[in-house]
Amino acid sequence: MATNPMSFVATLLSQMSNLFFLGNRGRALYSKVKDLRTSFRFLHTHKMAEKPVDYTNTNGTGSKTPFLIGVAGGTASGKSTVCQRIMEKLGQQQKEHNERRVVCISQDSFYRTLTAAERLRAERGQFNFDHPDAFDDRRLLGVLKDILAGKKVEVPEYDYINNTINPHRSHTIYPADVVLIEGILVFYFPEVRELFHMKLFVDTDSDTRLARRVPRDIMERGRDLEQVLNQYMNFVKPAFEEFCLPVSTVLLSFD
Repeated sequence: MATNPMSFVATLLSQMSNLFFLGNRGRALYSKVKDLRTSFRFLHTHKMAEKPVDYTNTNGTGSKTPFLIGVAGGTASGKSTVCQRIMEKLGQQQKEHNERRVVCISQDSFYRTLTAAERLRAERGQFNFDHPDAFDDRRLLGVLKDILAGKKVEVPEYDYINNTINPHRSHTIYPADVVLIEGILVFYFPEVRELFHMKLFVDTDSDTRLARRVPRDIMERGRDLEQVLNQYMNFVKPAFEEFCLPVSTVLLSFD
């Protein structure tokens, strides 16, 4: 790993300028890449955290403090695609996990364990996975603090078919210069939100998001059409409007 992570962050921001261009008086990033343009309309950007990253400190571990970027947005908005393109631009996708200078973590890995009654509701498509209460925000906060301390962490893999954390599979996240955290509610929890040095909100048309979610949930997650549509109308859409969308207003509040 380079001795000066900030130089790598500068490279990251430079490469991001190849993916996006500023618009809306500096408050939005529009895609320059055709396949990304089909993934989202624009990204809202938020100013850097009030406390800049101190790259002269090693947190007592010999590792520099990583640059933490949050990527939020509605279901199927293109959050994972944004992270993937950033990593591709920086040549990180083909590297071994312990050699990557940019890593990505999904908030889905921090769904909480459901009770027996909740599992039955989830099987019928009657559990709200888009509500803040569905997440273990304390565990997410703890992992992010460990990452900022330069520690190696284990992040579990979520099983979408069985609606549970897979106890037999996890991802090792090694200390890196840049860490991307993507998820529908990564900015909802104040203590988590305050940790990010940069915040991106992927804003995609709701019809486009639904058109992506339907085939994804049917083909990849074993749902049927009626269940997908009912869950979207009863839980996903209302939760987006109540918990996720208001965050974009906060992100656009420049001092």
